Amino acid sequence: MKLATRDDGSRDGRLMVVSDDLARWVAAPVPTMQAALDDWAAAEPALRAVSTRDGAPFEATECLAPLPRAYQWLDASAYLNHVELVRKARGAPMPPRLFAEPLIYQGGSDGFLSATAPIPSAPGWGADFEAEIAVILSDVPMGADRATAARAIRLVTLVNDVSLRGLIPDELSKGFGFLQGKPATAFAPVVATPDAVPAWDGARLDATVCVDFNDQPFGRTQAGRDMAFDFPALIVHAARTRSLAAGTVLGSGTVSNREEGGPGRPLAQGGRGYSCISEQRMVEGIAGGQPRTPFLAPGDRVAIWAEDAAGHSFFGRIDQTVVAWSGEA
Repeated sequence: MKLATRDDGSRDGRLMVVSDDLARWVAAPVPTMQAALDDWAAAEPALRAVSTRDGAPFEATECLAPLPRAYQWLDASAYLNHVELVRKARGAPMPPRLFAEPLIYQGGSDGFLSATAPIPSAPGWGADFEAEIAVILSDVPMGADRATAARAIRLVTLVNDVSLRGLIPDELSKGFGFLQGKPATAFAPVVATPDAVPAWDGARLDATVCVDFNDQPFGRTQAGRDMAFDFPALIVHAARTRSLAAGTVLGSGTVSNREEGGPGRPLAQGGRGYSCISEQRMVEGIAGGQPRTPFLAPGDRVAIWAEDAAGHSFFGRIDQTVVAWSGEA
């Protein structure tokens, strides 16, 4: 089953059921995504009973984020190749503990961006895209074990977790985490139940995460590879000292692949490329002494989608353009 949220002018939009091929939609018998998650036992069978055969054409531009606002957004760094590269970029060592325990922070969740919303940027911000897998949870009790955590995964999707690389180092140097360096996150237009994603193995998504930057292939990373901590492990870690409310969104962190003897090559050199600009810049620095690829600037465009070996897209495309922020930088 696939779901999306139509922009009807309200803050939380109107839930709709989407056909598996993302071609058609029908209004759901439950008003919003959060309402469905709050009472999933009753909502799920009602949603699955909906036929999309005679539905209207589905258009991502008519959608909000599937969950326009959430009680909680947690983002991990489960791909340690990415952690190592971005820490090198800001001169930070790789603590051994990160190989044994997940790294997760809590970000802003009061307003998520749609798949086609612009990305505001200002000089010095160093805006960067980050392609990630995300899951949306039902209620998770404090101290949940792995089996309980796995059962709590209700929906799977894809996000662009925008980072402002020019602001993050100063923020982290204060020893208190992200705030300004992590603006609103954008979501793919569609979320899917795990059974509707053949590449889902119960713990991770074994699919290709595709990124095009200014209409040129930039990344074709494998989400099922190099994920040091799968989603049940991340949920167990997040729920160690508190329960997680239905509607909590948990991101994987930037999908990132290693190669034997190195961090991975650009697509043009036969590698799988990257899911963010920062990784390419770090690899350029290693190879040539300094990075060459600039961060995002007004007019730049990024497209992100996930597909199987046959090229079928699971969640639709995130397709965003960078715009100049006209307020105070």
